[in-house]
Amino acid sequence: MEERIIEVRGQKLYTAYNNSLEGKPVIVFLHDSLGCTQLWRDFPVKLSEATGSNVLVYDRLGYGKSDPMLTHERSVNYMELEADLLNDLLAQLNINNAILFGHSDGGTIALITAAKYPERVKTVICEAGHIFVEEVTLKGVYDAWDAYRTTNLAERLQKYHGDKVEMLFKAWTETWTRDDYRSWNIESLLKNIQCPLLFIQGEADEYGTFDQVEKTISQVNGPSEKYIIPETGHTPHKEVPELVLKKTTDFIKQYS
Repeated sequence: MEERIIEVRGQKLYTAYNNSLEGKPVIVFLHDSLGCTQLWRDFPVKLSEATGSNVLVYDRLGYGKSDPMLTHERSVNYMELEADLLNDLLAQLNINNAILFGHSDGGTIALITAAKYPERVKTVICEAGHIFVEEVTLKGVYDAWDAYRTTNLAERLQKYHGDKVEMLFKAWTETWTRDDYRSWNIESLLKNIQCPLLFIQGEADEYGTFDQVEKTISQVNGPSEKYIIPETGHTPHKEVPELVLKKTTDFIKQYS
């Protein structure tokens, strides 16, 4: 894949992009709250090869090799703003046939993008996304904060995010645990999603219940399907990559 820094709205985003397959869709990977391009490892390339699709992976603003955030203080609708930024990136690259594969926050951003910019999105794979705040999610965030303070988590994250680690960690934990974030909810947007949707969830996900899955697939207006994986936590594409790869490949081929 070709690695490029692309300027969007005056901010520099790191991208890895292969668009060598003419006329084929582009699978766009959207990472989670502590993720980046590098942490997807070889999964994007494997899915690209299995489906005969192009692929775009990028670091969201504040992560990996992209520009740092200007502040760790986020608005309640920060994921809608991320969707707007993604739309601008897709427009700049002239991508109008995106298959969005998002994990956690990335899954939510994929849903919002499909709702707001349906002309660009062909299919959505939402892995462990959220459409509202649950107590189990907040417990997971607090547990991560404890791990950040008491283990070498910060040091491990520095390998991928450099000196941006403290800023991005605060942006995630402080936003989700703010009082005004408790009422965050994107269910009103779901009716605007008309493209095919696959929602993947680990049965033992420590950040969300099946309500996230059921209330999503029941409110979209396109074909929707859930894939619940037993004995699996919040990151199925890492914990059981072959299962996720097969299911996702079959789903993409079904709607290509």
